[in-house]
Amino acid sequence: MPLRYLLFNKPYDVLTQFSGGEGRQTLKNYIDIPGVYPVGRLDRDSEGLLLLTDDGALAHRLTDPRYAHPRTYWVQVEGTADGEALGRLAAGVEIQGVRTRPATVETIPDPNLPERPVPIRVRKCIPTSWIALTLTEGRNRQVRRMTAAVGYPTLRLVRVAIGALSLGDLAPGRWRDLSEPELQLITSKPGRSHIGRF
Repeated sequence: MPLRYLLFNKPYDVLTQFSGGEGRQTLKNYIDIPGVYPVGRLDRDSEGLLLLTDDGALAHRLTDPRYAHPRTYWVQVEGTADGEALGRLAAGVEIQGVRTRPATVETIPDPNLPERPVPIRVRKCIPTSWIALTLTEGRNRQVRRMTAAVGYPTLRLVRVAIGALSLGDLAPGRWRDLSEPELQLITSKPGRSHIGRF
């Protein structure tokens, strides 16, 4: 049987697991492909790109911190993020006693994403803004902790890219197989492909 590589747009309030869930939706509600498992995870209240595969060696390589694979998030924050806050995020901030790795960050226009089933909280007197944040590490609730540390709490968090793979126009709750070019990007050996930058 050929190995499978899937891209899934995980909706809000879906657990990144196939079993359990105690009444909450899991990946099983959306994906009926036996033997595939998520590479990494997204929190229940986060949305966006999730890679699933039955290729254990690749999954290990993509989650190994030594390779520092970039992951890009669109983050809606409370308040209008200023240059000082963006500079601190880019340089690294201390969360839970450890400084984060340098990141790439910029403000972006409202990406006009589909509405969430549970709307974000909005306070009439406080504006919101969007940033794109690219990390090369994946600590627990890292993006939320980082934006809170610079005074801009995260309201909505959507992962839009993992290295060369992007969410594109894949709708929430939908999945697709990787294209052949995408597959080549992630399955080539380190040092001979994009995998070192993935």
